[in-house]
Amino acid sequence: MASHDFDVLIVGSGLAGLSAALHLAPTHSVAVLTKRALNDGSSQWAQGGIAAVLGEGDSLQSHVDDTLIAGAGLCDLAATRFVVEHAPEAIAWLRELGVPFSLENGELHLTREGGHSQRRIAHVTDATGAAVQRTLIEIVRRTPGITLFEEHTLVDLITGRKLGLADPACLGLYALDEATDEVITFRAAHTILATGGAGKVYLYTTNPDTATGDGIAAAWRAGCRVANMEFIQFHPTCLYHPHAKSFLISEAVRGEGGLLKLPDGTRFMPAHDARAELAPRDVVARAIDFEMKKHGLDCVHLDISHQSPVFLQEHFPNILARCAELGIDITREPIPVVPAAHYTCGGVLSDLSGRTDVPGLYAIGETACTGLHGANRLASNSLVECMVFARAAALAIAEAPAHAGAELPPWDDSRVTDADETVVISHNWDELRRFMWDYVGIVRTNKRLERAAHRIALLAAEIHEFYAHFHVTRDLLELRNLVQVAELIVRSAQARRESRGLHFSRDYPSLAAPAAPTILVPPAA
Repeated sequence: MASHDFDVLIVGSGLAGLSAALHLAPTHSVAVLTKRALNDGSSQWAQGGIAAVLGEGDSLQSHVDDTLIAGAGLCDLAATRFVVEHAPEAIAWLRELGVPFSLENGELHLTREGGHSQRRIAHVTDATGAAVQRTLIEIVRRTPGITLFEEHTLVDLITGRKLGLADPACLGLYALDEATDEVITFRAAHTILATGGAGKVYLYTTNPDTATGDGIAAAWRAGCRVANMEFIQFHPTCLYHPHAKSFLISEAVRGEGGLLKLPDGTRFMPAHDARAELAPRDVVARAIDFEMKKHGLDCVHLDISHQSPVFLQEHFPNILARCAELGIDITREPIPVVPAAHYTCGGVLSDLSGRTDVPGLYAIGETACTGLHGANRLASNSLVECMVFARAAALAIAEAPAHAGAELPPWDDSRVTDADETVVISHNWDELRRFMWDYVGIVRTNKRLERAAHRIALLAAEIHEFYAHFHVTRDLLELRNLVQVAELIVRSAQARRESRGLHFSRDYPSLAAPAAPTILVPPAA
């Protein structure tokens, strides 16, 4: 049975994971594990940009205030200040690496997005994530000290507690090598979870297929607390077209004057919020959901056609091209859009260094709950959070004493067989995503949450039996994690008896006081 030893294991190859690897590589041996290719995570699809105070007239306090307002009273002030204060240096680091940010008169071009009171979004046209990932991947591939393990799926974390040791620390992990169909043992003094969010728990999402909550579920099983899992951000504007899978229409389209309209051309956002199209995402998503249900619509329309074709080509070349491929000329007609699950605001509870409840285990990026996003993430705060906490975790690891190594047992699959009916996995996957969309979506009720909890319990029992008796596959591992994350979302939603930010309940439509995070403690902790 193959095994590997490293100083640091990083699970995930998005902006958080690759940033941490580059910070650690000069002094540590680093393994980066990713279950598909390096560029298959959510970071690759981020369109809008990265928020930082860089322009005249802006201030750190203004960025903090905008974040706190969007977070609906649940942001952690220390975490918010920490990210905002370190955001400009994160942008500077990316520029030093060669990320080709959009410029105007030789200076960074800053755009504005919903919830921001100033123009502070640094971007690479409308494909910021792709440009950043492309740059980082090129550097990572040629950096000594970083070993890449693509097509390796996290099976589970190995902790001292699970091995019956006095030290409860994380000692490594098991990962499924897709090429050999073998579970490999990885040992390290430090493990960083940077696996992204869990958007694939929903039927409609802007997320790639990799967003199955692997790190959140594995950390929960290892004994980590999770927080604020009820706050799933639904992006207001996902392209609505039968041949467009998970294509996001950037927040920046509204920031540059895009207007939301009904099919007859009537604007509706001013009736829902004084900030109209520039209201935070939760407000806009609920407004669209309301109008669609009220009028029996399949979608609404986002109109940016009043801008010139030259402007649209300069600012939104990828959106322009993708829509054109589907027969939509955004220079002359509106874009059909619907809300879709977009971002997991909660996650593994972590501190300002990315540390979790388990010694030696860190969580950064969308996997973590740092307190920055509160009840609703402010647009373009996610990529900067990835970079700030990647650096913070790397510094903490550099200063941390290594815990004593231990012999790790190889993965034991001697008592399992190959599954005879894998159709069960695909059926359960479809069922889970559909009832989560129907019962735990933008608007919730007690009855809907009860129905979801009942179905999750049935699925969990069936999947546990599969996991115990059959050889693991990536599909099975992802489904196991999605069901665990679904349970955490529903339990958190049931615990919040109010409507706040991204969590809206018809049974509890008002805010409660005082504001407090939802923290779940695993049975094993």
